[in-house]
Amino acid sequence: MQNSPASGHQPSPALFFETVQGYQRTYALKAAVDLDLFTAIAKGSQTASAIAKACQATERGVRILCDCLTVLGFIRKTDGRYSLTPDTAVFLDSRSPAYTGKSLGFLLHADHWQNFERLAQTVRTGSLAEQARSTLSVEDPIWVDFARGMSPLTTQSAQSIVEQLRPPLAKLDSPKILDIAAGHGMFGIAIARQFPGAQIYGQDWGSVLKVAQENAQALGVADRYHQIAGSAFEVDFGHGYDAVLLTNFLHHFDPPANETLLKKVLAALNPGGQVVVLEFVPNDDRISPPQAALFSLVMLGNTGKGDAYTFAELARMCINAGLRNPQLVAIEPGFQSLVVAEKAVGN
Repeated sequence: MQNSPASGHQPSPALFFETVQGYQRTYALKAAVDLDLFTAIAKGSQTASAIAKACQATERGVRILCDCLTVLGFIRKTDGRYSLTPDTAVFLDSRSPAYTGKSLGFLLHADHWQNFERLAQTVRTGSLAEQARSTLSVEDPIWVDFARGMSPLTTQSAQSIVEQLRPPLAKLDSPKILDIAAGHGMFGIAIARQFPGAQIYGQDWGSVLKVAQENAQALGVADRYHQIAGSAFEVDFGHGYDAVLLTNFLHHFDPPANETLLKKVLAALNPGGQVVVLEFVPNDDRISPPQAALFSLVMLGNTGKGDAYTFAELARMCINAGLRNPQLVAIEPGFQSLVVAEKAVGN
């Protein structure tokens, strides 16, 4: 006997079609970025004809694409003229300092698509399918794409890290900061810009650190930005750090590997020094908040053993590694959270 639908609810395939056809939305956005369409609209409320001329495209194509983007909420349409929403003006006008269009090179990387095409096999085995390629190999060029494309998305979280560390670092003349898996370097650079005496040590693959050094040069802190090239699990960090940053890194690995790394971090810290972890942190139910909860699937599809960890899990890793007093710090508004722990003064 078939189950009866809930009272008052008519079964609908809408969610099925929205999900299956989600790639169309993705590529509509990518097409607009490739055409620099949002920048053309930003120059004033525009007709399809004017936008087409600016983008060197057909009026028909632009009209259909702009109508789609209006339905999706990226732009507005009034009396046949298109304009940007406030969010789109900040993040998709290529003249904006917060422009995120370059992030598509990483977010839509072919490796990600190919890994997800094999997701059923990955679910069966619990890890990447044998024919899938892990992006965690030595000097993988995908992380250069990450470093060049993702830095505009760091402003809010970087400032939250600065504010978290402000009280202890303000007491020091020359705080020493280690930024593990630094990527674009913007988290450490944000600290260097706020604390003129701070010395930043960015660790990552050598090819990636070139991007971080370029950013440090552009923002006037290159003389205080130092490079530690190599694997975070193998390279010598040195010692004497007042704070260590672990931003968007622990989710790539399983808890035993993370605890091994955190023990290495503990040894590099000064007594009383802090570890600041930036992560997608789902609630204990693992289905909320949506962005953090869904990130687990990203890790299932693209890593061998990674996950989006709850605060309880991250706190346990910190404690097992010898760190103390782990705390969850919300970033509002935002998709991520900070987990902060410290090295005991007596250690």
